[in-house]
Amino acid sequence: MNPRTNSFPPALPHRVKAVLLLSCFSLTVSFTVSASIAAPALPAGVVKGPSIEGITEYRLANGLKVLLFPDSSKPTVTVNVTYLVGSRHENYGETGMAHLLEHLMFKGAPKNRNIPQQFAERGMDFNGTTSMDRTNYYEVFPAGGDNLQWALSMEAERMTKSFIAAKDLASEMTVVRNEYESGENSPFSVLMKRMESVAYDWHSYGRSTIGNRSDIENVRIENLQAFYRTWYQPDNAVLLVAGKFDPAQTLAWIGKTFGAIPKPKRKLPPFWTVEPVQDGDRQFTVRRKGDVQIVMLGYKVPSGLHADADPLSFMSQIEGDQPNGRLHKLLVETGKAAQVFSYGQTGYAPGLQLFGAVVKAGQPVEPVRDALIEAVEGFAKQPPTPEEMERTQRTFANGIEKALNDPQQVGVALSEQIALGDWRLLFQGRDNLPAITSKQVAEAAGRYFKRDNRTVGLFLPDDAPQRAVIGDAPAPAEILKDYKPRESTLTSENFEPSQDNIMARTELKKIGALKAALLPKKNRGEAVSVNLRLHWGDEKNQFGKALVSAATGEMLTRGTSRYTRAQLADAMSKLKMSGGLYRFDTTREHLDGALRLMAHVLKEPSFPESEFEQMRQQWIVGIEANRNEPPALASQALDEYFDKWPKGDPRHVMTVDEQLEGIKALKLDDIKAYHREFYGASHGELAIVGDFDKDAATKAVAETLGDWETKANYARIPDENADKPAVRKVIVTPDKENGFYTARVNLDLRSDDADHPALELANFIFGDGGLKSRLMDRIRQKDGLSYGGGSSLYVGDIDRAAHFSISAIAAPQNLPKLEAAVREELARAVKEGFTAAEVAGAKSGLLQQRLQNRSKDDVVAGAWTNFLYLDRTFEWSKQHEQKLQRLTVEQVNAAFRRHVDPSKLAVVVAGDTGKGK
Repeated sequence: MNPRTNSFPPALPHRVKAVLLLSCFSLTVSFTVSASIAAPALPAGVVKGPSIEGITEYRLANGLKVLLFPDSSKPTVTVNVTYLVGSRHENYGETGMAHLLEHLMFKGAPKNRNIPQQFAERGMDFNGTTSMDRTNYYEVFPAGGDNLQWALSMEAERMTKSFIAAKDLASEMTVVRNEYESGENSPFSVLMKRMESVAYDWHSYGRSTIGNRSDIENVRIENLQAFYRTWYQPDNAVLLVAGKFDPAQTLAWIGKTFGAIPKPKRKLPPFWTVEPVQDGDRQFTVRRKGDVQIVMLGYKVPSGLHADADPLSFMSQIEGDQPNGRLHKLLVETGKAAQVFSYGQTGYAPGLQLFGAVVKAGQPVEPVRDALIEAVEGFAKQPPTPEEMERTQRTFANGIEKALNDPQQVGVALSEQIALGDWRLLFQGRDNLPAITSKQVAEAAGRYFKRDNRTVGLFLPDDAPQRAVIGDAPAPAEILKDYKPRESTLTSENFEPSQDNIMARTELKKIGALKAALLPKKNRGEAVSVNLRLHWGDEKNQFGKALVSAATGEMLTRGTSRYTRAQLADAMSKLKMSGGLYRFDTTREHLDGALRLMAHVLKEPSFPESEFEQMRQQWIVGIEANRNEPPALASQALDEYFDKWPKGDPRHVMTVDEQLEGIKALKLDDIKAYHREFYGASHGELAIVGDFDKDAATKAVAETLGDWETKANYARIPDENADKPAVRKVIVTPDKENGFYTARVNLDLRSDDADHPALELANFIFGDGGLKSRLMDRIRQKDGLSYGGGSSLYVGDIDRAAHFSISAIAAPQNLPKLEAAVREELARAVKEGFTAAEVAGAKSGLLQQRLQNRSKDDVVAGAWTNFLYLDRTFEWSKQHEQKLQRLTVEQVNAAFRRHVDPSKLAVVVAGDTGKGK
């Protein structure tokens, strides 16, 4: 549950960018979208609307819009409800109320009194998000059973019958306040809030979605209830169901649940505030403790519906792309900045286009600011080149194509288009991409990127203002009047993600020295996932080479014997490669080229001197940026406490100073020598899962990696735990609004031990089960101390170096209460144990999560390379789940008591200890 924010994202056309914000690659099942699909019978009162590429709109008599996207490409269903209300609709003194209401919507209704617990027991992935123009709630779950029917019934009930009670506001207010406090730790988040408030005079886009602290703390329950009754109604909502389901049955369920809600009699309040034309450049400064400098420019731009919106997004991508963008070449490659960014924050009303740079502390920011202004406001005089236009169109098209192949991504992404007024804008915007010209991009930039429309500083009087007039946006109907949607004929098979079927469909073989697992199947969009693991070196020959090894890996994609870094990025884009060098996704058509390119990059890096220095500076800035961040400091301190290895040992936890010293001492010749001595494919595992030809893939791998031998000796480097007593450390982080708690206890455990499944279930119940865990029930639901926290269990497959960890955030003044709550819950779990109901719910949730993970190609590929390394198969996974299923509550409690001793807990707390005194 979170307000939608931006953190150095890429700039994308507004009407299509939302589909690229999510990434989920899954095993697929039989699906074909075509005009020939039979329409489901319509229940009484349901009217069919437009249909595009498998998505069909329906409208109920009470005004609710329904979008159905049936797709058997994976055994999951997404239910998403979008309400056309966000922070834009809040009144004075009510900032953050839309987001706070989103939290209260999980507090239950008469027939669903504990929604997080019900989600957990059904293994559902869920969330809610709030933005400027809309709020959405979604859940993703395995198809089958009564999951879909329950989800529709639950969403229908909480649409108008949620409790929205004062007792829940009392605890949830402090949780949301802690979320606000967490954002206050981030220099970028704070700067962005100030940018919004300074850039706007009157429009509510000038208020951050998270809201003002005093409004969060003082909002009245009556205001929230009135807001809820006004905006949470069927005529202000759009329901989307995507995935594997029966459309006719689903429409019948929708008619029975949502259709029973009366059509509201109230009229929605109009929104009449229009932001006046900006009449001068502005500049402001945020002064807070921190370790990096950020320069940001903001310009007012039209609504996402305006004809200039997409050309402006092209301009943003051309400026901010890395490594091919103009700003990257101007500032990063010249060493003036460590990072650049460019993105639009637009919506139903005129928004902001932002540009900026991250500058190392101590370096001058004025030259960077001036260079940014010149590059942005001079863009119109230097129109995009054909190469820049082609690259931008390709980048957008690739991302959209990938997202449209996954109904789960489309379901959530459509919320952004719904907020603009019509979900079909997604497809209209996509189809319009090839028609955007360099001239349009340059002219659009010239209309808005002007001095008097710029926000970087204070207001200054000017006798000759250069104002930018924001034109009216056309209605969605006007935009769509001549739009002709295209048909889609993408197909996939009905793949059952059981361990037995995965085993039956996978061929295990050797390709050169590589152990390989090949699982071909028909996928929607002909998608395929690749996972490669290579091993080299031993305990002796890796001594003192930890940073050299990391730097060698980082430098691989920064240039090869055939490509510069920019050319390589283009080559990977043309092959539709997404992900990293060792783990990536592509398509059947491009797999051969992608495998050969992967091998080329691994074998023939050129290690350019300029890129090496860029990397060095980026590493230094990244480390220094965390010098005062509570989570980074606490986690580093805990890792250092449990470190038992000498300096130089590859297992040694380097201090921050050791990291900086080592990075500064790195030599390019050492990196080149490391690659020559250690890189090779003599030891490794490869898995390919998806739509591909086994023989062709085998041939490509054999020809490129089959005879690539590692020169140096290889032997697995073992690990073991340090025997450390309990400890408590406090790290003071002045001027930080949020604090961090972390704790750990080492365990003598391995994945094939009899107690491992029981501890896995116990950890899920205690803190790894999301909102409905023991820990989150206490620190969030009951005490209202923390926005986020949980526990984790790390168990190795070979070494007995396991550990159980706990972490959570809280305001510094609440850290003592948080720490006490954690200790009390641990003691209660050890003394009283978990209940049979908790164990049953954890089994259901954990097993459904595992099933859902096996529906993702990249997860299956990663599992195969791990199993191959361990000489295991998915039979081990099947047996592990059988052990989980057979566990009794007595076995779970006994295992937890045997291994988790609260008296041995090592605790590190980081925060501003002066807060609250």
